[in-house]
Amino acid sequence: MPAATTPTASGVPIDIRRVSKTFGDDTAQPFLALKPIDVSIEAGSFVSVVGASGCGKSTLMLMVAGLLATTTGEIRVDGRAVTRPITDVGIAFQDHLLLDFRTAFENVMLHADIRGLARAPLEKRARELFAQLRLEAAMHKYPAQLSGGMRQRVSLIRTLVHDPALILMDEPFGALDALTRLQVRADLEELWLRRRPTVLFITHSVEEAVGLSDRILVMSPSPGEVVDDIVVDLPRPRPLVFGDAPQFTGYVDRIHRHFQRLGILHDATPGAAQAATA
Repeated sequence: MPAATTPTASGVPIDIRRVSKTFGDDTAQPFLALKPIDVSIEAGSFVSVVGASGCGKSTLMLMVAGLLATTTGEIRVDGRAVTRPITDVGIAFQDHLLLDFRTAFENVMLHADIRGLARAPLEKRARELFAQLRLEAAMHKYPAQLSGGMRQRVSLIRTLVHDPALILMDEPFGALDALTRLQVRADLEELWLRRRPTVLFITHSVEEAVGLSDRILVMSPSPGEVVDDIVVDLPRPRPLVFGDAPQFTGYVDRIHRHFQRLGILHDATPGAAQAATA
């Protein structure tokens, strides 16, 4: 597959310096969710964070967005300290969060309506995105009339329609079936390659992280810390299915070995299968 042309990055750098998070730090039993983390993310890069449930992945993302205060340290986005919710950002969650009473197109335009933005340029951009994702026929349908994969693609369009310099995604494909998840992953890469915003992508899927990312941050169990920072050197655009390609499986195995060492993954106890069927 030919390498993609690399456009000028439209994203912004992120600097995370000695950032930690403790919940209930003014109580008798504070909970340390994240140990101090130091990470610099280049503008226009696609960075995934992988780790077990409860390791602080989503907490980190919310702090980058300014939706959750840090306990220690500082986060800078495009050189500016994050002290309140940032506005030039697209955020996507596992739930598509589409409004049932608005069509797919009007759900995408919700951002413009809430913020009072000029609709004409955003409508043009929305139509381009619907076309790129082969969803023109769905534009005027309501969420209940769309499949799960189509709803998630509409959510993706809503995230991208205002051309944010930063995109934050928290398990956005987690509710999709395996085949749809593969296709939406490819759609996301295609759209990202066109403009190169900075992406911070939270996922439990190691294969998904390797398939999408320039870098992967591997987190330990709670309290979370970065135990590996992996540069993924694979050509783009990435294939829909990697199979057993050695380059791909090498990255996957590296992350799985971390998870085994940390006790997140472990082999079945000898005799467990026999006991379960006895």
